[in-house]
Amino acid sequence: MADERFSEHLRATLAAIDAEGLMKRERLIEGAQGAHVTVSGRRMINLCANNYLGLADDPRLIAAAKVAMDEHGFGMASVRFICGTQDLHRALEMRLAKYLGMQDAILFGSCFDANGGLFEPLLGPEDAVVSDSLNHASIIDGVRLCKARRFRYVNGDMADLEAQLMAARDGGARFVLIATDGVFSMDGYLADLAGIRRLADLYGAMVMVDDCHATGFIGPKGAGTPAHAGVSVDILTGTLGKALGGALGGYVAASQPVVDLLRQRARPYLFSNALPPAVVGAALAALDIIEGADHLRAQLSRNAAYWRAGLERLGFRVLPGTHPIIPVMLGEAPMAQAFARSLDARGVMVSAFFYPVVPRGAARIRTQMNAALTVGDLDFALDAFGAAGRCVGALA
Repeated sequence: MADERFSEHLRATLAAIDAEGLMKRERLIEGAQGAHVTVSGRRMINLCANNYLGLADDPRLIAAAKVAMDEHGFGMASVRFICGTQDLHRALEMRLAKYLGMQDAILFGSCFDANGGLFEPLLGPEDAVVSDSLNHASIIDGVRLCKARRFRYVNGDMADLEAQLMAARDGGARFVLIATDGVFSMDGYLADLAGIRRLADLYGAMVMVDDCHATGFIGPKGAGTPAHAGVSVDILTGTLGKALGGALGGYVAASQPVVDLLRQRARPYLFSNALPPAVVGAALAALDIIEGADHLRAQLSRNAAYWRAGLERLGFRVLPGTHPIIPVMLGEAPMAQAFARSLDARGVMVSAFFYPVVPRGAARIRTQMNAALTVGDLDFALDAFGAAGRCVGALA
């Protein structure tokens, strides 16, 4: 039986989180994820999903998932190297590699697992990782698990990156790996991959990019931020759980030796079940759709520009950029939470982001555009944002 003092300690911790206005609460969606969702019987516009191209409820993906399940079963009941690899898994890995311009790819249960398992097999105490200060938690955790020396540079600051590369080289590092998000998900900023690649070449470093918030809709054919910047990178990680259908699963795409060693040593790969056939089959269908989906990417871009301009006209402070992540800055957690509740009452589903997800004083509503949203949807949501902003004091 659990120690009651421990349970009381946990209850006190939860009470403190709630008192600070930092408690996160989940909503139950009734039905499919999409541009509109049903919550407690109410149909709402959804502005907080990573469903950038609107494929999460696409009938073509659902049909592909059903076919894969009919032909390959429900689940693998095993890790890959024992008896959990099917022809579908290799087909998806090779398809991803070709799409991303890499030699090979390896699937993981999530991109968190991909990043968590990436660094330890590849780098030792003689090596160094130079990481952007705003990198995703999965990169931070993955770097912590490896024995390489760690250097951190100020977000997007190429002068500081160069200083950290010099420090790594002066410290005698054998191999140096620069790690960065392709898109910084809390702000919607794109990494300066051209600048990073230039410095990497100058100092003999490799470049790793987490492209979760870019694959499928940024760059030519949606091939991501390296394609958008016109540069090559050494290691590219990403997810199947956002624009590529919104389910689950992650990957590392890289040179053959990198992928081969990860297949031997990456712990999340070695000790996690293979992805279900339905997810893999749907992801293959998603890639077929995405490569020819310039019309969806164009619609997503139009929606993002329309939404950003509308928020600015209302008087909200919006972080600059062109990405479909468009954060509305509100300052403190209680204001962000109150604003989200007010929008909920008006039929718009958003999420408030606050400490520890973002720094204290930088709470926000992170809105995310979707190619399936119409101008009518966006106008309805802008009216709701204006009314809610005035109601809670976020607007004058």
